[in-house]
Amino acid sequence: MSKRLRIVVQGASGRMGRAVLELLRDHPQLELAAAMVGEASASLGRPLGADWPSHSFRADWLALEDADLVIDFSGPAGFDTAVSQAERLRAALVTGTTGLDAVAQALLDRAAQTIPVFHAANFSLGVAILGRLLAQAARSLADWDLEIVEAHHRRKEDAPSGTALALGQQAAHARGVKLEEVAVYAREGRCGPRTDGEIGFAVVRGGGIVGEHQAMLIGPAERIELAHRADDRSIFARGAVTAAEWLALQAPGRYGMDELIADRGG
Repeated sequence: MSKRLRIVVQGASGRMGRAVLELLRDHPQLELAAAMVGEASASLGRPLGADWPSHSFRADWLALEDADLVIDFSGPAGFDTAVSQAERLRAALVTGTTGLDAVAQALLDRAAQTIPVFHAANFSLGVAILGRLLAQAARSLADWDLEIVEAHHRRKEDAPSGTALALGQQAAHARGVKLEEVAVYAREGRCGPRTDGEIGFAVVRGGGIVGEHQAMLIGPAERIELAHRADDRSIFARGAVTAAEWLALQAPGRYGMDELIADRGG
């Protein structure tokens, strides 16, 4: 990569946005073009600090005329803006917004006709490998029961996590079924015995848990447990920056962790 890439961080005042800024600070090939927040953000107009003396948190996208990449961790509130502005700037887009509905997916599909688009529910390289291992195990052990357990901090608003759902999708696809037809998201009271082929989900919320995902494949007298535990959310920021560097070399289209891992020899 010969030239320094100019990066716009959308959702820059959030936990993930700040983690990305921390990585950009000392990155030799990436430079910050803008740190974007919403119009109602309490951080709007505040300086980023000593590491970025010429930058403040801003919301004036239309004043921005030059960028190579947009990294979006703004959540649903800023997702549409991130997509439309990346299209306007002809900048590659990396987004970690989860829980995308059909309309949001269509926005990404449209953008991918003109720019490279990378979407992931989880940017951990370890979680990407976990998904591949789970798909292989779910396919080989199609008659074993499968349960996915996830745990996150007490402030997380959605459940199950986007990563847990993505793992479920990978397992269901490997078994040749649709997740919506086999997923069980809650069990309470006299819910009856487990149905063959179910993929069950369980959720834990508490404290400051960064993120834990465990897949249990349970046979008649044995079981396999595949797990990933994140100790620091900087791993997700590192994964997003790695994805951004890789995406800058790609043609317009839709990409995700599978393509990135495959290109790294996984």
